[in-house]
Amino acid sequence: MVGRIIETDACVAEGADWLARFDPRFAQALNLTGTLPLRRKSDGFEPLLSAIVSQQVSVAAANAIWARLKAARLTGPRKVMWATDDDLRAAGLSRQKVKYARALAEARIDFKALRDVPTADVIKTLTQVSGIGVWTAEIYAMFSLGRADVFAPGDLALQEAARVLFQLNDRPSEKALRVMAEDWSPWRSVAARLLWAYYHVAKDREGIR
Repeated sequence: MVGRIIETDACVAEGADWLARFDPRFAQALNLTGTLPLRRKSDGFEPLLSAIVSQQVSVAAANAIWARLKAARLTGPRKVMWATDDDLRAAGLSRQKVKYARALAEARIDFKALRDVPTADVIKTLTQVSGIGVWTAEIYAMFSLGRADVFAPGDLALQEAARVLFQLNDRPSEKALRVMAEDWSPWRSVAARLLWAYYHVAKDREGIR
């Protein structure tokens, strides 16, 4: 029903081996990146709030804001609801992200139930919350739920990595990259890990937090 779950480094290695055999360009990228990271996170409110924090900011900025939220103990739903806007702004959230954080706290999502539903339903549930778009929902499904066959084609680093690796004239659109990624099933989330790692090597920049 939910497909393969990535639980260990061995799962990632299995997917990377499949991709390298499927396309020599992935093998070339893997030679440059070395072993891919597991990147599994816990599920629930906190990692989803962390994904919201990461929206449209650099990895360094997201890490700094998240550290401030953790230090202020503002990473749980009740703490977010009880905090004032000034408290949340002081920790680094923009006015818009304060609204998103509160919307997430008010949504009362049954996070345990999401573990057992198809990825499409996970994305549908999460994107009903203000401030959670498809990218954020896909990142959550990929890293917090461990879904092996989900991709995030709206991610600019993935688009740029695909452009360079596959020698495309232009950066692929979200729609075009989603179509490209269909060929990488059932290991699309490992393909994402590989492209993010390749982006880091090719551009000397972090691709994902």
